[in-house]
Amino acid sequence: MRDENNEILAAAKDRERTIVRTSAIGIGANVMLAAFKAFVGFVSNSIAVMLDAVNNLSDAFSSVVTIIGAKLGAKPPDKKHPMGYGRIEYLSSMIVAAIVLYAGLTSLTESVKKIIEPETAEYTALSLVIISVAIVVKIVLGLFVKKQGIKVNSGALTASGSDALFDAILSSSVLVSAVIYLIWGISLEAYVGVIISGFIIKAGIEMMADTVNEIIGKRGDSETSRELKRIICAEEDVLGVYDIALFNYGPDRDYASLHIELPDTVTVDKVDRITRRIQLDVFRETGIIITGISVYSFNTTDDEAAMMREKVREVVLAHEWALQMHGFYADKESKTIRFDVVISFGIDRKQALAKLYEEITALYPEFDIQIVPDVDMTDLHDE
Repeated sequence: MRDENNEILAAAKDRERTIVRTSAIGIGANVMLAAFKAFVGFVSNSIAVMLDAVNNLSDAFSSVVTIIGAKLGAKPPDKKHPMGYGRIEYLSSMIVAAIVLYAGLTSLTESVKKIIEPETAEYTALSLVIISVAIVVKIVLGLFVKKQGIKVNSGALTASGSDALFDAILSSSVLVSAVIYLIWGISLEAYVGVIISGFIIKAGIEMMADTVNEIIGKRGDSETSRELKRIICAEEDVLGVYDIALFNYGPDRDYASLHIELPDTVTVDKVDRITRRIQLDVFRETGIIITGISVYSFNTTDDEAAMMREKVREVVLAHEWALQMHGFYADKESKTIRFDVVISFGIDRKQALAKLYEEITALYPEFDIQIVPDVDMTDLHDE
């Protein structure tokens, strides 16, 4: 795995450089836009343009936080944090979201004040040109930053790019309100400011919610789980893949644990070779590191055990809350039946297990029944 480790380190360095470079470009562009808009807002006495300038300034500060997060998140693992510092980027994303939210609330307060105590705006041709140029710059900047964010899987960069594109739309609304004022003399400044504030607040809340989900840990992506199943089931003797649990320790730092089902005739030596090949193949194709592979034994030579499996499956899956049964093995010598059941959310797990024990024991009273309740980690239970 030495070459793979070198690839990981090189990719991490390239990713960090891309984030820092892109964020630096964003800082420079937003500071210049903020300066120009502040000048236009001051000269024209436009609250909407002034709020747009504040929004650009908060975007620049957000980029500074993104750089700090990328630098700290790139620190190598140590004794205290053996999985690395990648999740720091999620904290930096939360700070960015808080900045956006604060800017939105402040803007809303100032806009409401202007509605209560209105002031007349005065636009010049130069101010309109500056606002128009700012819109174009924001579109170009937004497309560039978002593309780089998707390329290096940086949530903070992607959010910044989307925010910049959204800013272009908001700036366009400021331009439209200015044109309306010049043509018809109707001042919509403060009201446009309220609308801009609302969108900024909404964006901040959504960014905060996305980041909190990453920190708490969200349900495994079904496409990723499906890809893992495809790769692993291509391995000889693997009869099924279950209980896929995905763990994320920062952007591009994904780990997984899972169960595979193998024939009961496979030797331990062969199991070792199979699991090692699976770990290598999965890493090479997806970049995911499998930290643990557990094995279910499958009855392959006992027809009676196969019939028992089908009877038990029919009883278990008759319940709507039983999403899947797997890992079934009947040991007639020790008189044990063991299997796992994926139980849906919203049902009392103890009651569900008690019901299953009652029903399966009634079917095979001479057997010791062992049932493991599994969490519905993905939506692949019906595959």
